[in-house]
Amino acid sequence: MNQVRQASDQSALKGTTYTIGELAREFDVTTRSIRFWEDQGLLSPIRVGSKRLYRRRDRARLKLILRGKRLGFTLSEIRETFILYDQAHGESKQLRYYLRVLEEKRRQLMQQRQDLEDALDELSQSYEHCRQLLREQEAHEEAGQQRVAQGQS
Repeated sequence: MNQVRQASDQSALKGTTYTIGELAREFDVTTRSIRFWEDQGLLSPIRVGSKRLYRRRDRARLKLILRGKRLGFTLSEIRETFILYDQAHGESKQLRYYLRVLEEKRRQLMQQRQDLEDALDELSQSYEHCRQLLREQEAHEEAGQQRVAQGQS
């Protein structure tokens, strides 16, 4: 599935290009991750000898891959979005699909947020319960120590 293209002439190199290291540093990812996404068909650099050169399109796609991952998109969903975009270039089919994907991700994130809020509430309740138990235990221990001290006087 590797889509690295061999640059046969200078026309393929017109415009801004980036090395794998430059993109890795800019987006704080490993070069291994970039090569993985390339192997998955999400990025398609050109080759000059053994060197990979990524164009602005690859840089934009890398940004979208990272955003998609942050939002919980699978690589398959990201790939499908790219394919539809390449085929339809913003036509209604691609936009309807993307809206459905976004709606589903939003629903999932809202559920995750509710789950987190519920978990935080439970943690707060447990925390307060433990604090109360500790206060009671310490008061009981202190009372016992005072009885012992009074008995020795």
